[in-house]
Amino acid sequence: MKALNIFFIVIFIFSAALQYNDPDPYVWIPIYLYTAWLCYKSIKGQYNPRLYYLGLVVYFGYTIFLFFDKNGVLSWSTEHHSENIVQSMKATKPWIEETREFGGLLICIVALLLNMWHLSRRKN
Repeated sequence: MKALNIFFIVIFIFSAALQYNDPDPYVWIPIYLYTAWLCYKSIKGQYNPRLYYLGLVVYFGYTIFLFFDKNGVLSWSTEHHSENIVQSMKATKPWIEETREFGGLLICIVALLLNMWHLSRRKN
């Protein structure tokens, strides 16, 4: 699990650094850095379930918003026929950015859930 957390830390810090030119970096830099920090705490064996629950509540809430937003994942899937999301971002296609953000949140959620599962098993 340590190697996976090191991988997550690198990916989340790199993702946070890429957000400097995003339209909403004040949202995404903290999200990615918070997840990286919890992965770091996991490596150290420090587990505070409240911190994980806080992250999960915020992340799940935001994923629900991004899913149902007028330019969200549902729109991308139904109205835009699951258009390729790795193309360049254009202001005329905001559903691409929202779908990418949804994916980023899912990765954060997976990282937190894996660490919660691993750390809770170690405590028992």
